[in-house]
Amino acid sequence: MPKVVVAMSGGVDSSVAAALLKQQGYEVTGMMLRLWSEAGNEESNRCCTPDSMAQARRVAAILDIPFYAIDVKEKFRSTVVQSFLDGYAQGLTPNPCLVCNRLIKWGLLLEHALAFGADYLATGHYARTRKTVDGRFELLRSADHSKDQTYVLHILTQAQLGHALFPVGEYPKPEIRALARNFGLPTASRSESQDLCFLGGEDYRDFIRRNAPQIAHPGPILTRAGKVIGEHQGLAYYTIGQRKGLGVPSTVPLYVLAKEAATNTLVVGVETELGSSELVARAVNWIAGETPAGALRAQVKTRYTAREAWAVLTPQAGERVAVHFDAPQRDITPGQAAVFYDGELLLGGGLID
Repeated sequence: MPKVVVAMSGGVDSSVAAALLKQQGYEVTGMMLRLWSEAGNEESNRCCTPDSMAQARRVAAILDIPFYAIDVKEKFRSTVVQSFLDGYAQGLTPNPCLVCNRLIKWGLLLEHALAFGADYLATGHYARTRKTVDGRFELLRSADHSKDQTYVLHILTQAQLGHALFPVGEYPKPEIRALARNFGLPTASRSESQDLCFLGGEDYRDFIRRNAPQIAHPGPILTRAGKVIGEHQGLAYYTIGQRKGLGVPSTVPLYVLAKEAATNTLVVGVETELGSSELVARAVNWIAGETPAGALRAQVKTRYTAREAWAVLTPQAGERVAVHFDAPQRDITPGQAAVFYDGELLLGGGLID
């Protein structure tokens, strides 16, 4: 009987993942990560609140599976949270979920699962895998495109995919909730949040002010032509495409066009100035395990919620890829990921440089 560790969060998706695998005959063990929270807000990380932990334990008891909590607070703080702060210090708009998936869920937790004797690690991500005739693993969009989470999984390697199971990826979200009710799970109606877990629902700017106030310094707000029209409060508090909260009087709406960390300058302009047809991605991971021999056409997502856009990808030295879009893209943001698709198939992705 194959053994699988299910990463449980106390939510409906991971709960149903565990139930489905138990139903399919796997020997299932639930594991939950205890993540870092700010001093004084130790119970605020939504991925491991006392209520979430209690829900996960209840689900494990109902399914009659072992359940363990793994303390990764320090590793989470030194990698995920620190990369978040470092990214803003560098003038980027970081996505800590990418770091968490690479180093915590599919790094540390997978190591725990394998050391535990498991054959697989399963999560509640909406994604699918497929094994080709030559033995490679492919990562596919979920059946429910509105919930697809392959964007944050582009970091997976062939070795990791060989141990990965995504049981809910074949189902639409409403059916997952129906399955939860059928299994008698208390998480069936549990709400979900898209906020960063360690922020506890608050504005990221307040988190930065408390934890890294030194990274945000006032500086000039300039137009593309170099005219100074105001002062920003710190580059970390702004993102590409932002319109509200600029504090600059203008007869027309102004948007953030660029953040120039070297000069601590915020560049703004009108809506027609937004967008670019090109980007370069670094630290690119190709799901197939090898870099394409030449340029190829693909669809590219530049943010988790963005629509795919057609582009030509040209691999470069040093795990970099130049992306040239058929049409300008409005909110290309350094620090976010550019993820490449061929229809249902996720090809790979990297960080926008």
